[in-house]
Amino acid sequence: MPVEGRPPATSISNGLVWAIGCQSGHRPVRLNDEQITRALEGGSPTTPDSWVWLHYDIVHTASRAHIQAIPCLPEEVRLALGSTDRGTNVEAEGDIVYGALPGFDDAMSEDDKNLSAWRFAVLPDLLITTRRQPVPALGVVYRALQRNESFDSPAEVVDHTLLEFADTVRRNIAMLDDQLDRAEDLLLTLDQHTDFGRISGLIGRVRRRSTELRRVISPVDRIFHNEDLELPEWAEDDIRDRSQRQIHAALDDLLALQDRARSLQDELASGQAEETNRRLYTVSIVTTLMLPATFVTGFFGMNTGGMFLASGGMGTVEAGGICFIFMMITWFLLKVMKLL
Repeated sequence: MPVEGRPPATSISNGLVWAIGCQSGHRPVRLNDEQITRALEGGSPTTPDSWVWLHYDIVHTASRAHIQAIPCLPEEVRLALGSTDRGTNVEAEGDIVYGALPGFDDAMSEDDKNLSAWRFAVLPDLLITTRRQPVPALGVVYRALQRNESFDSPAEVVDHTLLEFADTVRRNIAMLDDQLDRAEDLLLTLDQHTDFGRISGLIGRVRRRSTELRRVISPVDRIFHNEDLELPEWAEDDIRDRSQRQIHAALDDLLALQDRARSLQDELASGQAEETNRRLYTVSIVTTLMLPATFVTGFFGMNTGGMFLASGGMGTVEAGGICFIFMMITWFLLKVMKLL
């Protein structure tokens, strides 16, 4: 993840990616070890109206051990920050809001991004976040702070990170919708040369990816609609209200996409059944037309005495004519019975 500057040297072994002090209307400042220690002990921020953001990489055991020793957090919050579970949850204990929220990894292409999780604990003047893989959404918020964009509280960082995640989901949905457009175009121009395998592949990729996204977004949406979740007043507006609307809107778009994919899958199945029936119909007609000829050739192929046409010089032509006459009679009967 792109980061401007480095954390203090003694903090690198603790997995600290960055440690900044933020104040509305001012550029963030990098904290030294003494300021970091004071913040983790629950001391005052750098200035009365500022707040601190500490971001950790918990890939290494040493960083998780360091997080377990943070004195200003209860034990269950420290355990949540160091957890490697990919589940999604948000809890509140007193003035602390903590939990795990989804994010995308730092893959090169938009459609190759895998889902991951990042964890947070937020107080009125302190935000601690952890992750195992780089989470681009956190990097976007960090760079916004570097550009001197205003964030009045650490809760707004959580909110903006969720909003960035929702925007990425919507970009994924837009790309999946484009793939469905291509599949629909192929279905609308259905002919004998239509590649059903290609259409099925497009729809299959859309359904697989949309299912992955839904499994992540649905729990987040349920969290924000959970009436038992009582957030502190200072975090209610930032974390719940705005994020809830965006996540729910993304979930609605995703459900609509899945409905469209299922509809196209049904239409594809209908087209495949129609093509199969057409081919079986052609085979059935050819088989029926050849049935009299098969009977005649079988009859003349009997190795018995007294077979007529056996002695003449035109026997083969006459037998072929008999086959043709019977085929025409069969064709005429199929037309009369409206089977052709």
